[in-house]
Amino acid sequence: MASEAPPFWWEKPGWAARALSPVAWVYGQIAGRRMDRARRWAAPVPVICVGNFTVGGAGKTPTAIAIARAASRRGLKPGFLSRGYGGSLDVTTLVDPGHHRAQEVGDEPLLLARAAPTVISRKRVEGAQRLVAEGIDLIIMDDGFQSARLVFDYALLVIDSRRGIGNGRLVPAGPVRAPLGHQLRHASAVLKIGRETAADPVIRTAARAGRPVFVANIVHEDDGSLKGQRVLAFAGIADPEKFYRTVRGTGAEIVTTRNFPDHHHLEADEIAGLLDDADVSGLLLVTTAKDRVRLDAGHEADRMGELAREVRVIDVEIVFDDPAAPDKMIDAALFAARHRLLRRSGA
Repeated sequence: MASEAPPFWWEKPGWAARALSPVAWVYGQIAGRRMDRARRWAAPVPVICVGNFTVGGAGKTPTAIAIARAASRRGLKPGFLSRGYGGSLDVTTLVDPGHHRAQEVGDEPLLLARAAPTVISRKRVEGAQRLVAEGIDLIIMDDGFQSARLVFDYALLVIDSRRGIGNGRLVPAGPVRAPLGHQLRHASAVLKIGRETAADPVIRTAARAGRPVFVANIVHEDDGSLKGQRVLAFAGIADPEKFYRTVRGTGAEIVTTRNFPDHHHLEADEIAGLLDDADVSGLLLVTTAKDRVRLDAGHEADRMGELAREVRVIDVEIVFDDPAAPDKMIDAALFAARHRLLRRSGA
């Protein structure tokens, strides 16, 4: 599935969406049937899946990290399972942040590995088995909701309040990964990130289906040093505008922006362009944590290394309206897993 979503996915349905609707209908039938009928492997530990309704970023990774941190505070040993999108390794691998690079394991797994042990695997079952072998007692999946490979004890669907589900059409006519009814049937709860209203129709549908709805915001971690700074902001993520709003929220003045495809590894000419443009205009370079980890493959003396040293990272975290929300999710997962495992043992 393409990581660079076409712009028309996020606009009112037009000729492109209508032309692709027959293909999207077939895709939706297959995706929905897979979710409903696939044989799923049941892990011997609780599994929480953090997914989203659509292709593209909605805040899954910071949400997964927040849940892992809450689990660690409770004395659990959480571990992340990721496909490792954007990385070159095609074998199940325990991510070592001190050794691996984004080109090998993907950018998001490197961020996850800072918070808890992380395994990347194209084969979800094999990856889950590796985490169990590492002594993990709570698996948190970053994405993989629609893949239908594992039994989920708790499935949280994240939705961005500004973009919602875009034009509402299924891939490839729109960004929706599977029919909403099928997705909600397998979801335990929905998390709305932000205060805008584009997601509200889905939120109302989820509430009518009896799914709990949580609300959170993405907030930046900043010491105030960016206030008044003139910056060149760049991002290779699914929704760069989300990052630029965060930059403006620090009080910085965005003079120039550079957008790159999601998970994009910068080429030499792109790196040179960023450094030279910032130097000529006297701008501070700022980017996301996910973009920054992709620069770690550079050597200190080359231009990638120079960009890695020069750029300022704006870190973000999820803040829930209900501070107890992560614990409620964990409690629900532990309860469901306990009953699942008891049924399997015949107790």
